[in-house]
Amino acid sequence: MLDRRQNARGKVIYGGVAGIGEDGATRECVVRNISETGASVEFKNIVKLPREQMSLTIARKGRSFLARIIWWRDNFVGVAFSSEIEMPVSDLEERLRKSEKKKRQLQRRIKELIGEG
Repeated sequence: MLDRRQNARGKVIYGGVAGIGEDGATRECVVRNISETGASVEFKNIVKLPREQMSLTIARKGRSFLARIIWWRDNFVGVAFSSEIEMPVSDLEERLRKSEKKKRQLQRRIKELIGEG
């Protein structure tokens, strides 16, 4: 079988989330191999995919991609990365920062109430 890939792909097992609908629908998936230019993705079940592209977020790599669908067979999909999308993988840092700020405010208020502030 002729391999037409531009770059060799490394075998991996990364959890991912694929954006597969204009309405924001997502499906969890497993990235089975990846290179700088594309990946092979496996879904748990056969899913209805958009005809041309989908978004793919790989939390472990901290990256999100716009991916052009090259082929699909049952629940396996081969994609080529169109571009990297600049978007946060998680809002955890922002939530932690807000939580710590709120904690400091509450600690100051407690000191005021018990007469230490």
